[in-house]
Amino acid sequence: MIDFSDKIVQILNHGALNLGLGYSLKIFDVMDKIGEPAGLEALATATTLDSRYLKEWLGIMVTGKIITLSANNQGEETYYLPKAHADVLTRRAGNGNLGVYTQETPLLTVSAMEAIQKKFSTGEGVPFSNYPRFQAFMSQLSNAKHKQVLIRDFLPSVDKGRLVERLKQGIRVCDLGCGEGVALNLMAGAFPNSRFLGLDNHEKAIAIAKNSAQNLNLANAWFKVTDAAQIKGDNSFFQKFDYVTAFDAIHDQSHPLEVLKGIRTMLKPGGFFSMIDIKAATRLKNNLDHPMGPFLYTVSLMHCMPVGLNDKGSGLGMMWGREQAEKLLARAGFDRVDALPIPNDPFNLHFLCQTLNNK
Repeated sequence: MIDFSDKIVQILNHGALNLGLGYSLKIFDVMDKIGEPAGLEALATATTLDSRYLKEWLGIMVTGKIITLSANNQGEETYYLPKAHADVLTRRAGNGNLGVYTQETPLLTVSAMEAIQKKFSTGEGVPFSNYPRFQAFMSQLSNAKHKQVLIRDFLPSVDKGRLVERLKQGIRVCDLGCGEGVALNLMAGAFPNSRFLGLDNHEKAIAIAKNSAQNLNLANAWFKVTDAAQIKGDNSFFQKFDYVTAFDAIHDQSHPLEVLKGIRTMLKPGGFFSMIDIKAATRLKNNLDHPMGPFLYTVSLMHCMPVGLNDKGSGLGMMWGREQAEKLLARAGFDRVDALPIPNDPFNLHFLCQTLNNK
């Protein structure tokens, strides 16, 4: 066993590696494209970054064993990002992209640390206005997770491929908590005979989603600013959709049961709801060996839970777990709920829900 002080030293060192700069500034991507050891000035030129700042950052990455240090024939120090590291740190990694997550803790710390400290005493939520850059970050996550696998892997896995056939023919689909519309626009582009509506309560995100759809010439994609908790009482949504999706959106809701009840009323009889959420257990003792437990609980503490506490909300948090999710979906009235693995995604579960008689 290591001494506890050694563990703290490891935590300090590993935490220092998690600044997110290598990903956000695309340094990893540039080094991956170079594909061989390069000197400081060559890297500064290729990245268009200041060499002095770059040198200090390289010191972090080399001592942290993310980047390797060597020397060329002239004795100049050179830096290299091994391919095995680039495979998970760069944008080309697609659904296996872990580099994008290195930005999350620094972003949430800047956004909400002071507010979170105060709310520890009051128990109140933190308003979404504290997170002005979070929607843009979530779009980066959506790009990383969806672009390679949503159309190719995920949708064909729904209802044994029958959903894709219906999408080709033409059905009505809603993406709840659509953010800046990455997933919905991908679906709308792939299935022009179907109609897609994106809902989110964030006006700026909806504006960006609309603009993206226009730039892609998507005549079958619409977006609306809507409070998901109010859907159940809105007859304009009643039994209008064949398929509804919610990608990592339900655990952030202040009133998730009302949202799920609303989704159930949106579905036509026999319609499907795909709720994608974190693969975890509800009880802490069953998450002790979760490979990303500390990270996910941190994100939950710094964003998901306090946002969910707003408006006297339940504050589910990201790690609400499969058991609680299944209970809530049953209370919402879904006739069938299957918790399924997701192709090429070991960290999320697909809760495929169906309603047979929607009254």
